[in-house]
Amino acid sequence: MLQTYVTGFPRIGENRELKFALEAYWARKLPFNEVQTLAKSLRAKHWRVQKNCAIDFIACNDFSYYDAMLDTVVMLGATPKRFLDIEDATERYFAMARGDKTHPAMEMTKWFNTNYHYIVPELETTTRFTLDTRKIEEEYAEAKALGLSPKINLIGPITFLALSRMVDNQDVFGLFDALLDAYEELFRFLSTLDTSLYLQCDEPIFVKTLEPNYLSLLPLAYDRLGRVSSSLKIAVVTYFDHAEEAVEILAKTPIWAIGLDFVYGKENLDALAHFGDKCLIAGLIDGRNVWKNDLNASLKLLKRIGEYLPKEQIILSTSCSLLHVPYSLQNETKLSREVKEKLSFAVEKLTELETLRAHFDVGVFVKNDETKASSTSQTQRPFIPKRSAYAQRRIVQDKHLALPILPTTTIGSFPQTKEIRALRASLKKGDISPALYESELHKAIEACVRLQEELGLDVLVHGEFERNDMVEYFGELLEGFAFSENGWVQSYGSRCVKPPLLHGSVSRKAPMTLSWITYAQSLTDKPMKGMLTGPVTILNWSFVRDDIPKSDVAFEVARAISEEIDDLQRSDIGIIQVDEAAFKEGYPLRSEKVKAYENWAVESFKASVSSAWDQTQIHTHMCYSNFNDIIQTIERMDADVITIETARSGNKLLKVFQSVGYKAQIGPGVYDIHSPRVPSVEEITAQINAVLEVFPKEQLWINPDCGLKTRGWEETTAALKNMVEAVHLAR
Repeated sequence: MLQTYVTGFPRIGENRELKFALEAYWARKLPFNEVQTLAKSLRAKHWRVQKNCAIDFIACNDFSYYDAMLDTVVMLGATPKRFLDIEDATERYFAMARGDKTHPAMEMTKWFNTNYHYIVPELETTTRFTLDTRKIEEEYAEAKALGLSPKINLIGPITFLALSRMVDNQDVFGLFDALLDAYEELFRFLSTLDTSLYLQCDEPIFVKTLEPNYLSLLPLAYDRLGRVSSSLKIAVVTYFDHAEEAVEILAKTPIWAIGLDFVYGKENLDALAHFGDKCLIAGLIDGRNVWKNDLNASLKLLKRIGEYLPKEQIILSTSCSLLHVPYSLQNETKLSREVKEKLSFAVEKLTELETLRAHFDVGVFVKNDETKASSTSQTQRPFIPKRSAYAQRRIVQDKHLALPILPTTTIGSFPQTKEIRALRASLKKGDISPALYESELHKAIEACVRLQEELGLDVLVHGEFERNDMVEYFGELLEGFAFSENGWVQSYGSRCVKPPLLHGSVSRKAPMTLSWITYAQSLTDKPMKGMLTGPVTILNWSFVRDDIPKSDVAFEVARAISEEIDDLQRSDIGIIQVDEAAFKEGYPLRSEKVKAYENWAVESFKASVSSAWDQTQIHTHMCYSNFNDIIQTIERMDADVITIETARSGNKLLKVFQSVGYKAQIGPGVYDIHSPRVPSVEEITAQINAVLEVFPKEQLWINPDCGLKTRGWEETTAALKNMVEAVHLAR
């Protein structure tokens, strides 16, 4: 009988219990020991759910109060020196993640091509690794007390180093030997916890196209770690694409198993010829999307795997951690039957594993699932009118807008209070009329506009109070989307998102933002930005139908955005921001797949703004990313202004733009909105001066590094006041 394996499980809780507890702790409304009690109960619940579904390999140490990479930093004693003055370990942990009044937070970026963010370890040549295994010990003991013998999840040493940043600009792999010593010590300690122990080492770095020196580290690491103790069974797990080059090396090391993703890395079939006697953890249940598993397709794939390996070497698994999907369909009572029958969340995927095992064991195929029937794409690719060259547009826009040097703006959203969220909830429940809702939101918009005028910002926004989420809002107004009630997924820390379910053909029913933006513009003589979300981000932050090419869906969304832009500019909105915050995270991890993605992603963005007149200034915004390898693609998008998150990474991102002679305007974030601390005028002035060393003043906008939705009004007002004052000093 085949065994089943879950790479990792969601940790935020069925009803986001951990989120609310953490936020209460940060607000000094809940002691941390109560957060710990809740966390222990969540772990127990999640383990029981998996045990009840007969999962053979259940993980511990996949839980985190914020992020697993940050936990690894703490476990290795690699806390950056700048946080060591914080005596309380818990406060120090969250200061590293979120910052505090005196400590800027550590850098945060996307985990491969997902919407999950991880904390980037800060290392330096003098870093000395000192183990702290208390978290692992405690969680393993909890699981054992419940009658489980779990595997222990760890970030593998090579992935940890590859995703770290050296603050002294030295080669991060100069620390490889010291880190390997620490991992060997860790493995030796873990071998004392039980007579037989399974370790999962996550090494997803090896699904990327890599330099040969990365691969040369694999035998050094796992030849050594695999020989630490006969009581340890080590599984090196990859996900999100294929890893054939790594498999060929790992198969020759003394590890127990290799985990491969067959959902997003079909090419992994070619790696099976190298396996020898290693067990295969076969990722067949999609851990990144919510559509029901195609059982027949999985059985056919298993049959092909069986041509390479005997049954006893195969373990059925999720393609990656279930962290990336919502908890359960159990609480979804409002979804249509048509949509709900297509879905499978984390708990349901456990059942799918058991179903796959049962059918494969007896070799029985099933009738085609009609709810998963494939469709033929009818999408007509739009003709994209060619806008005038940027230099020509710039002249027209400068004359039309007449903005000062270093124009100031924000990225779009302003703080969303409990009252605003309650107002939206009341409308949804039918407790208040649409007229009362609109009246109350008009008051919020007017207060936001007046505040921005008082602060002296140059280009204003309406605050986005009508929006629950930058993608969900548009999805609710477009055909082809459905929405869960409780389909929350962790993005970072306590931040959760509820991705739309893009299940059908997309079209615009009516104007989506026009009434709110034009009302805000009527309150001021200053330019008001129209705020839209771009097609690539809508796709990358949604669960997208998988029965037609993703590119076809993108062009359907682009057509709807283009229609909205035309309505806005015809109503005298001269600046329109089309956010592509998630543009980079959709990138394939393998170089051979990049060109196809770039082509449809760029063309769908250009299609979405193709209706814009020359005098209509198009902005876009991109979140934390490494832009080195996509800067020329960003140029091809041909936006008039791009705003980017740079506050946590200094000017290294800006220098990428400088290196290619980027001609369009750019708004580097001058302060970090993910931290509650308010930057001083002096701090922002220093950042502006640093930015001016990279770009001429005529090319620069000044803004925070992201939307202000998650911040409080007091800190937002103080930070923007300091930002505007710093700009006046710079001018």
